[in-house]
Amino acid sequence: MDTFDVDTVIAGAGVIGIAIARALALAGKDVLLLEKNALIGEETSARNSEVIHAGIYYDPRSLKAQHCLRGKALLYAFCEERVAPYRRCGKMIVATDDQEAEKLTSIVEHARANGVDDLTFLDGREAMTIEPALTAVAALRSPSTGIVDSHALMLALLGEAEAHGAQTLLRARIIGGEVKPDGQVRLDIGGPAPMRLRARSFVNAAGLWATDLTRRIEGMPPAPDLEFVKGNYFTLSGKAPFSQLIYPVPRDGGLGVHLTLDLGGQAKFGPDTDWLADSDPAHIDYGVDETRRAAFAAAIRQYWKDVREEDLLPGYSGVRPKIAGAAYPDFRIEGPGSHEVGPHVFLYGIESPGLTACLSIAETVARMLG
Repeated sequence: MDTFDVDTVIAGAGVIGIAIARALALAGKDVLLLEKNALIGEETSARNSEVIHAGIYYDPRSLKAQHCLRGKALLYAFCEERVAPYRRCGKMIVATDDQEAEKLTSIVEHARANGVDDLTFLDGREAMTIEPALTAVAALRSPSTGIVDSHALMLALLGEAEAHGAQTLLRARIIGGEVKPDGQVRLDIGGPAPMRLRARSFVNAAGLWATDLTRRIEGMPPAPDLEFVKGNYFTLSGKAPFSQLIYPVPRDGGLGVHLTLDLGGQAKFGPDTDWLADSDPAHIDYGVDETRRAAFAAAIRQYWKDVREEDLLPGYSGVRPKIAGAAYPDFRIEGPGSHEVGPHVFLYGIESPGLTACLSIAETVARMLG
């Protein structure tokens, strides 16, 4: 089997891996981006809400908060400069009774602690004047929330990475390997063109497969267990009733079934929360459970009373990787400062707001690898 030397190998061509490839290529690194699937971004990156998050709810001390705020600014600037399709449509956080309305003040305070200081209060009349189909007693408006075409974003990032010398290999699954005494990593690549790589630096951006991948390479630092949460989406048949995103006031630790839009104006509702008992990514069933339609309709009816259950069509689902047992499900980014095996970076639990945070995370990884 032929062996090839490369400076940096990145595993996983989702939006995170692609953004890291771009950052390292811009820094002059020799970069090889590996993807086990036939297309880029087939899993988590292609199965999310495509929302550019403002950064309202995260723990102010968390990596999620840090990278969401920085990433949001970088992402809007990138989309503007590279003409990647996006829209700063804004969102409303909607209270449908007085008890929920009382929570809006604490949401504003939490957002300010995160550096988000642009939320505005609306009373029910003001909210329903802006969005006549809405049912609300009060609301918060978040003008910095937006939407982006995730696939177009990945193509723009990859194009820039490859223009600066990065190379991409598809259908290139890492089936094994080992860390050498000098810190270099040997990687055995399967697929249509099996090969062996020897890399000075290795970046694990494999998303749902990140833990599985680390454990397949001998000598790597311990990887955390992951838990998977599936979220179903239903799309709306017919014209969207709102011009911006509509979120209920959070309850029971979740953001609730909310309405998002794509750039074509299609309305979709979700995601719900379905904790999967099986943490093997090879066993994920991405089918949408149609029996959840009634529950979706009931949740939506709280803020849009005219929704009809028969107008909700099964859309798609996505799965979010979370660090198992964590009190707060934050990102985990482990670089050379947190292990002693060499100039390698491991990313675990990169879920929402990973899309928003991709360019900020990429900055951090590039700094770690000097």
